[in-house]
Amino acid sequence: MAELKTVKNDQPVDLFLQKVEDPQKLQDSYTILKMMEEITGEKAKMWGDAIVGFGDLHYKYASGREGDWMLTAFSPRKQNLTLYIMSGFDHHPDLLARLGKYKTGKGCLYIKRLSDVDQNVLRELIQESVDFLKKNGFGNF
Repeated sequence: MAELKTVKNDQPVDLFLQKVEDPQKLQDSYTILKMMEEITGEKAKMWGDAIVGFGDLHYKYASGREGDWMLTAFSPRKQNLTLYIMSGFDHHPDLLARLGKYKTGKGCLYIKRLSDVDQNVLRELIQESVDFLKKNGFGNF
C-alpha cells in the first residue's frame, strides 16, 4: 500500500505563507487561517509542502486502509484559494446557495478572493463540515 505524501510536518506555517506573492491572497490567507483556528480550536500545521491544516482525524476504511488527515485546511494556490471541506458538499446545499462566487472539486472549494464570498456563510460551511467529521468520521458519508 502506498504511503501518503501529504503528512503533517513541522515546517513553519508563517514561513510558507510569506512566500505568497499576491498581497490580497496573502491577506486572505491570514484571514482564513484565523477563521479555521477559531472554528477548530487548533493551531495551524503544515501538511506536505503547500497545505495549511487544522486538527487531526484518524480514519479507517472497510478495506483496512487507515491514516491521519486534517479536519479542514486551505492552500493559497496560484489560481485560487483552495479550501478543503472534508465532508464534501452534498450536506451543505443551502449554504452553497448563499456563499457567492466559487467552484468546487470533490472536497475542494475554490475561490479567487475572500471578497467573492460571504465570509459568514463560509465560516458556517467550515463549521458544519468540522462538526460533521467529528461526529461521523472521515469517509463515513
